[in-house]
Amino acid sequence: MILWHFHTLPCMKKTARELFAKRVRELRAERGWSQDDLADAAGLHRTYIGTIERAEQSIGLDNIEKIAHALKVPIFELLRE
Repeated sequence: MILWHFHTLPCMKKTARELFAKRVRELRAERGWSQDDLADAAGLHRTYIGTIERAEQSIGLDNIEKIAHALKVPIFELLRE
């Protein structure tokens, strides 16, 4: 018997947390920034950025705003597929 984790099902949409994580990684990489660079620009800890990019942790609205500001994008851009 095979048990599927909901993240592995191809028909399932990504959660907001997963979309956010993917976009932050993409935007950070486009800028050639390390997680340390983004953390410094956003005023957050580098290990926190890692947990956010791995979708391991929920993120508060204030920190979403800090990351958007650091990346110079509107908040909605961080949830775009």
